[in-house]
Amino acid sequence: MTNTQTPQSVQYATVTWDQLHRDARHLATELMRKYGSFQGIVAITRGGLIPAAILGREMGCRLIESISVISYAEEEGSQREPQVVKAPVAAGDGEGFLIVDDLVDSGVTAKLVRELLPKAVFACLYAKPDGKPHTDQFVMEVPQDTWVLFPWDTAPLFVPPLVKKEKE
Repeated sequence: MTNTQTPQSVQYATVTWDQLHRDARHLATELMRKYGSFQGIVAITRGGLIPAAILGREMGCRLIESISVISYAEEEGSQREPQVVKAPVAAGDGEGFLIVDDLVDSGVTAKLVRELLPKAVFACLYAKPDGKPHTDQFVMEVPQDTWVLFPWDTAPLFVPPLVKKEKE
């Protein structure tokens, strides 16, 4: 995870595809060690979809459900009252299921999902201090004031070689 700072002092942490995959495999290892196997996975959309796919592969779990919760407004970082727009069908009360998200930030979404699936295990790749109490397992803590940029949030850009800059 690469940390950068803008002039307005907003902190950003960039997660690459390689880092995300390594962290998801690490999370799978820890989950299997601590909890064994799961009947199914519930991905919190949209951020939990890719981690859930990786975890499903690594843990040999083919039943992957989703729950769609809208808690962020269109503006970056602006939260609102969470709303479930799609609930999981097969997960019941969550017994035997793993809930997966990319990041637990304030814990608002995690708290709502945990209320709907109280017997499930909740795991995410990254956790901020306010959200940590709502997760059972995570890989890395991120400062509360940091905005995490995931690979699907960014686009690769061409950067000219340094030698070309020297000739200019």
